[in-house]
Amino acid sequence: QVQLVESGGGNVQAGGSLRLSCAASGLTLDYAIGWFRQAPGKEREGLACSRNSDGSALYADSVKGRFTISRDNAKNTVYLQMNNLKREDTAVYYCAAEYIPSGTYYSTNYYLAPNQFDYWGQGTQVTVSS
Repeated sequence: QVQLVESGGGNVQAGGSLRLSCAASGLTLDYAIGWFRQAPGKEREGLACSRNSDGSALYADSVKGRFTISRDNAKNTVYLQMNNLKREDTAVYYCAAEYIPSGTYYSTNYYLAPNQFDYWGQGTQVTVSS
């Protein structure tokens, strides 16, 4: 059974940093793991994804250069380092996992689309104040 548990959210001032963690269980290496967020009144948005096929990281333009996704397979944990946070980054942040057969490659948009992911954590709140 796949389980994902996020942690590391909190309150931070604009310009600050946070590192989110996603502890995964029940996964093999054939899972892509992504980070998403949802702000009040907005649709869930894909931010970054660690692609299992080649270990590459993919990013949405909105966070490229500020957020970094990393994956520690030995610890079954995926991290999202968020720097230079802005008020508009305030949201509930989720990690999600999707089985991708080894050697399969999809477009960046695929890996950042919430509807492609089957397994979700409960979310962690990030609030950025000015």
